[in-house]
Amino acid sequence: MSETPSDFFTLDDFDLKGKVVFLRVDINSPIHPVTKEVIGVSRFKSHIETINDLRSTKLVIIAHQSRPGKDDFTSLRDHSNQMRRLIGREVKFVDALFGESVEKAIRDMNPGDVLMLENSRFYSEESNLGTTDIETMESSNLVQKLLPLIDYYVVDAFPAIHRAQTTLVGFRRLLPNIAGRLIEKEIRMLDKFRLGSEHPKIAILAGSKIDDSIQVSKSFLENSTVDTIITGGVVANAFLWANGVDIGQKNKDFIIKNNKKHEDLIAICRDLLSKYRDKIKMPVDGVLNPSGRRVEINGKIPDDEIMADIGLDTVVFYTGIIREAKAIFMNGPMGMYEIDQFSVGTREILNYVANSNSLKIAGGGHTLSALEKLDLLNTIDHASTGGGSLISYLSGEPMPVLEALRESKELFKGKEYGRRAV
Repeated sequence: MSETPSDFFTLDDFDLKGKVVFLRVDINSPIHPVTKEVIGVSRFKSHIETINDLRSTKLVIIAHQSRPGKDDFTSLRDHSNQMRRLIGREVKFVDALFGESVEKAIRDMNPGDVLMLENSRFYSEESNLGTTDIETMESSNLVQKLLPLIDYYVVDAFPAIHRAQTTLVGFRRLLPNIAGRLIEKEIRMLDKFRLGSEHPKIAILAGSKIDDSIQVSKSFLENSTVDTIITGGVVANAFLWANGVDIGQKNKDFIIKNNKKHEDLIAICRDLLSKYRDKIKMPVDGVLNPSGRRVEINGKIPDDEIMADIGLDTVVFYTGIIREAKAIFMNGPMGMYEIDQFSVGTREILNYVANSNSLKIAGGGHTLSALEKLDLLNTIDHASTGGGSLISYLSGEPMPVLEALRESKELFKGKEYGRRAV
């Protein structure tokens, strides 16, 4: 089911001046293993427009960082410092999600103040509730403690829209839930690609996460979303393997080690090739690591080498397709682009995409990193903040946060403000 911003309340639907607004963002970021400081702020920047549009409110920010058991599962204290530097305003941090310290901090707020609460996943009702039952969420200590403090709840955490966690969907029936500017923009731009009438429409699916890319390939092809899929990296290796090419033991081992259900994934690739062979494009040559040798992909790849990049014949083949495209979605690099020797394919493909006059949508951390490294990020029409959420949305899977936003609008439409008794 497609979503549009009109399905949800947006910041334009209410006069929020002076109101207590809780803003759920996703600023989950790389963390220094020793100092526990944030070392990447791209997700912070994606929320600045929403935060600036809420300048006249009493703004309370809720967010998470990692999950229990992970090395980067840490407090949001430094996140508040990073946010302060980016928005140029004081951001007070409270090391709790609810309780007396939170209540006092909110009572003391004036319009224009910004407060950031502690990592929501420090609390079991966020990280371990394990239910999509709304009544259970609404009766949780977390919701019951926060609800009396909130006038409006704004959700802008696009990278988490595929999660059904309490701070993301648990307030939807209790007071108006509003989509932030990031969610508005993401849905508008992704649907512009997914539902647009421009053709030829292509998807460049590469990188090492083959399960995501195979899932999207299946959806794109079965729904005729794209005319052509260009593969690279480990994604290409999976399709080549499914196509009967002996990709060599090291390449097989990588796929097996990183995908518990690799046999199922290869079977899906094989099925897609049987149905849509003319629409799935695979490399015709590659560059091996460590030898740096170029090989044509028409026989056996050496067992002791990794396919580290596409070759120049493949670059020519792929750029011919890109040149004709009217809309392009890309996720993942062509190879081990972090190593100069194996960055040629990624660099050439991204440069051709950047110079295209087509609609250009990019997603995935490695894709955006490569674009940034090549100073090409500003040539892209939309750089998505989503990872799993991006893949899930493009694949047509249910999106709990979007469903919650839609339900909240149905419950509260026609009312300037109100709480619903449940």
